[in-house]
Amino acid sequence: MIKVEQLSYHYGDRSVLDKFSYRFSSSNFYGIIGPNGAGKSTLLQLLAGVRAPLSGNVLLDDVPLRQIPRKQLARRIAVLQQGGLPALGFTVREVVEMGRFPYQGWLGGDLDNRKGIVEEALYLTGLTKLADRSLEQLSGGERQRVALAKVFVQQPDILLLDEPTTYLDIGYQQMIMEFVQQWQQNQQLLVIAVLHDLNAAALYCDELLALSNGRLLAAGSAVEVLTSPNVAELYDANTLIITHPEQAVPQLLLQPNKDNTNRYFAGDHKQNT
Repeated sequence: MIKVEQLSYHYGDRSVLDKFSYRFSSSNFYGIIGPNGAGKSTLLQLLAGVRAPLSGNVLLDDVPLRQIPRKQLARRIAVLQQGGLPALGFTVREVVEMGRFPYQGWLGGDLDNRKGIVEEALYLTGLTKLADRSLEQLSGGERQRVALAKVFVQQPDILLLDEPTTYLDIGYQQMIMEFVQQWQQNQQLLVIAVLHDLNAAALYCDELLALSNGRLLAAGSAVEVLTSPNVAELYDANTLIITHPEQAVPQLLLQPNKDNTNRYFAGDHKQNT
């Protein structure tokens, strides 16, 4: 369980998060949505302990993150960064093995003796045949699967995802989201994902948090959060919200403005911070 208390963060004189509080329960899949600049990725970095808040606290099982040693924290929390892995000079297998670093002793051996988990991760992400290829030889979608396999072998209790499907085609998007959902359900993980695809967020997440200007606009189920007023407030977008015929969750369709004007080019849009 992660509890956030009165969390604030600034970049210079610009407030990104303003007294944000929330309790993330174990075994749930949360989606964080909101416009660019709303504070979503910053919140994720604070939850991971990558950044320290200006004020407030992030508590993991009631212990402040700053009091938990980094290697111990890496056994609990894994982060899948936005855009996947860069094309480094390593093979797929070598990169996946790096996810076992938190479990290595002083001499480099795996303290948990879980060498087989690397092969399991390669198999589950469809990378077995690519295991000896260099990352430079892979597509963006394949590199994102490598990144996913790397955090899988980390065996975390908590998985943080920063726009995991950005730049991926629809097939890879579905594969990533379904893999994470199944992993979350099988292992009862706490998953917190920053997502721009609202339809995917509605389909795969148990709860959604909508951020606007560093504050929580709405939280709850997709039906409660993805309402026409909330979407208009968040994005200045004209949408038609329908119900998925099988999953009974809201799905958004873009609705062209009838007067054929664009509020952004007209200078009438909101300035996000």
